[in-house]
Amino acid sequence: MSNSYDLRISGGDVFLEGIGRSEVDLLINEGRIAAIIDREQEADASEVLDVTGKLVLPGAIDPHVHLGKDIRVPRDPDDAERETASAAAGGITTMLVYLMSSDSYVGELESARAAMSSNSHTDFGFHFVLGTPGHLDEFKDYMDLGVSSFKFFMNFRGDEGKYLGMPGNDDSFMYDILRKSAEHGAMINPHPENIELVRMFRDSDRDETLSPLAAWNAARPPFVEAEAAQRVAYLASVTGASVYCVHTSSREAVEAITRQQSSYPNIFIETCTQYLTLDTSSEAGSYAKVNPPIRSREDVEYLWEAFESGAIDSVGSDHNARHRTNKEKDIWSASAGFPGSGGVLPLTLAEGLRRGVALEKIVEAVSTRAAKLFGMYPRKGTIAVGSDADLVVIDLDRPSTITAQTQYSAAEYTPWENTTLPLSVVHTIVRGQFALRDGNLTDHRAGEFVHRAHSGAAALGG
Repeated sequence: MSNSYDLRISGGDVFLEGIGRSEVDLLINEGRIAAIIDREQEADASEVLDVTGKLVLPGAIDPHVHLGKDIRVPRDPDDAERETASAAAGGITTMLVYLMSSDSYVGELESARAAMSSNSHTDFGFHFVLGTPGHLDEFKDYMDLGVSSFKFFMNFRGDEGKYLGMPGNDDSFMYDILRKSAEHGAMINPHPENIELVRMFRDSDRDETLSPLAAWNAARPPFVEAEAAQRVAYLASVTGASVYCVHTSSREAVEAITRQQSSYPNIFIETCTQYLTLDTSSEAGSYAKVNPPIRSREDVEYLWEAFESGAIDSVGSDHNARHRTNKEKDIWSASAGFPGSGGVLPLTLAEGLRRGVALEKIVEAVSTRAAKLFGMYPRKGTIAVGSDADLVVIDLDRPSTITAQTQYSAAEYTPWENTTLPLSVVHTIVRGQFALRDGNLTDHRAGEFVHRAHSGAAALGG
């Protein structure tokens, strides 16, 4: 080859979509994968990165992130810098961030992009949380801005969302959202919980014999999630909308969704790392409080069965960077949610491989499928000529330990504290630039906004 390249990645096992682990080298130029060549083939490159004995995967995608000190909108440089550092240290190269406001998102997008620009270690896109008639009036404008996926909190009835500045809504509003989504080729990401049932359990007598996480699970049992997921999935079929069921945590919810999928295909399932690795016996206590709750060991086992069967589309984090002082309370007073973006790839990969899950299924769930569903493929989510050079290099033979320090988050804690993994993330490369090199964060913070024209079935070509 006569061309000169910026970087050659040499000697590793490269995961190629549809092929698997391959003994090839990658040539990178101007932020993209320029060529995939035999190891013996000569090519002129400014730098050669030797990754002999290591695994090269497409950069992971975290499709479920909340940023900002109030988890609504990233507004300050550190809102972006610390949390994207956490993501990059764990092999994430793109994250999709939820913006939550009762105001117009035209202005909110501008301020969020300003906070992320020059402060983000990863590329990023946004989902908008829809909650007002004004949001629906501007739906097409939001699509034109490159945002094609939208969240709806089914549990925000009455004053339930007031603490986050969001008004109450009902199923008729949800129906309108779904109809708009179908019309414009977008996708709706509903938070599925039946809040009336949650209130009933919340106000009932509490079983003081339960552990903190078991008590929280009992206060928001799986069927309140499953009922809501089934309801929105059915209304998706009525309207022709695409629905992405976020943070699916239980067997009951997966079964409710798959029943609807049997007659209507445009329903997709996300789970989160915590539901694959933690259960109600965890000693993390209120640090692991989240909605939906951490479930039983039986739910964890079932989710892995669903993962291996392909019923689970993707894995996210539901990352939330509220400081640990908001968690150091009893289970009823602590805030819900925790940081987790840095664990999506290493935790899922380590546990999946331990269980004998095929590497192809793991890569699909932590990278490729999210890229496809959210309209970023083949720019993201795959190692192919012309794709962004978003890559993560894994050493499967070098153990690592998760601590608050290794996660970098401003929250200053992790529910996986002192969890030892049999592998480590060595390099994270975002559009050809090192965000993590030899296990150390770099100063490269040039994450770019990813414009997404469509999501869901429209992005898949359906």
